[in-house]
Amino acid sequence: MENKGQANSKGQFGSSFGFLMAAIGSAVGLGNLWGFPYKMGANGGFAFLILYLILVVFVGYVMLLTELSLGRRTGKGVIGAYEAISKKYAFIGWMGAIAPWLILSFYSMLGGYCIKYAVANLGDLFGAGWGVGGVDSSEFFAGFTTDMLETSIYSLIFVILTVVIVLRGVSGGIEKFNSVAMPALFVMLVIVIIRSVTLPGASEGLAFMFKPDWSVFEGNGWISVLSVAGGQMFFSLSIGMSIMIAYGSYLPKDQNLERNALTIPLADTTVAVMAGVATLPAVFAYGLEPSQGPGMLYITLQAVFSNMGDLGGLFGFLFYGLVFIAAITSSISLLEGVTSAAMDKAIEKGRTPNRKKTTLILGISIAITSVLVSLDGLGANGFPQFFGQSTWLDAVDLISEGILMPLGACYCAIVIPISWVNEEVTLNGSRFRTKGFYDFCIKFVAPIMMVMILLGQLDTFFGLGMF
Repeated sequence: MENKGQANSKGQFGSSFGFLMAAIGSAVGLGNLWGFPYKMGANGGFAFLILYLILVVFVGYVMLLTELSLGRRTGKGVIGAYEAISKKYAFIGWMGAIAPWLILSFYSMLGGYCIKYAVANLGDLFGAGWGVGGVDSSEFFAGFTTDMLETSIYSLIFVILTVVIVLRGVSGGIEKFNSVAMPALFVMLVIVIIRSVTLPGASEGLAFMFKPDWSVFEGNGWISVLSVAGGQMFFSLSIGMSIMIAYGSYLPKDQNLERNALTIPLADTTVAVMAGVATLPAVFAYGLEPSQGPGMLYITLQAVFSNMGDLGGLFGFLFYGLVFIAAITSSISLLEGVTSAAMDKAIEKGRTPNRKKTTLILGISIAITSVLVSLDGLGANGFPQFFGQSTWLDAVDLISEGILMPLGACYCAIVIPISWVNEEVTLNGSRFRTKGFYDFCIKFVAPIMMVMILLGQLDTFFGLGMF
């Protein structure tokens, strides 16, 4: 089933470091710096963190290793990889290709928000008229989200930047960008953390994160926390969609899959916790609400920076700059996952894959959908809503993160030939040190947990009252 030549015709990572930075860049995104802190804040702090870590160990690692193995074994993107198992499983691949395409529609909008806020804080730093200028953070956010032209422009800028990087290919674009961007993100995050934890009253935020509070688990509460933590894990680790299968297909045969599958969730979770330390202490220091939802990134934290005085513009620029870097490293992986699957179809028809044409076509389609989501203004512009959600972002998130990703990952755990994983991991005489743990989790733990996560997500989105 191996097809190394096909993988090379689409591209290949040039080094182990480059692959890890690209894979970690995919995992470290808005899911960490936007999603993790506010979801942690809304779901009991430390209790959420513990459940999240358990899921990462028993489901995240196992599914990462599975998808990387499937990609490298077949040398194909997500659709072709599942077709290599059996033609009847092509539908799983299609779910994995549609999910990142949908995610990019709202991810590009949020990435555009990050550019806007980085620019605005830079304006404050230099006293320019295009800064926040002392305007209340809620008013500033409302003014921006309801300006349909401005939000659309920033979304398009984000899409264009994503397309430009992917156009340059695997080693020349994705690998090269991430090899610089990820270390830069880490340094910037450390700077913001130092400022956050040294604010008066920051200790309350640290206590909220790390002091045990199990009250959220009372009754059926743990199911709700499980579903949120599970959705966050899928979104953050890029599981259940096309990314890790595509990246696996670009991975040379001499790379140690088991080590890489351990390193990616470890780095991702570390950054997620660091993001919490960078934001929640500052939120508590200024007496703000830690569980207000996605607005914490743009409203609450902007209030924090506005209250910092002359240095607020600098730290605001650094913070939103690093969130932008995290977002763009993930968006290029989302686009590449879909691009890889599309190029496979050209190869199947005997044609040489045209990365430029494929990427541009997909980029245009994503630009259109991202503008549509932007025009909704997070539900503020009176657009008709669907699937019972209050914003277009939530509706698209429901389809992708709430349904397609956990369902696709569940199918993957069921249909994957475990012998394929074993053969890929043990190539070149490598030992499969976690084989017993992997076999048990892929057969029993992961499918059960993913079904529970899926049911919990549906219950949360639709308020079904199942739990």
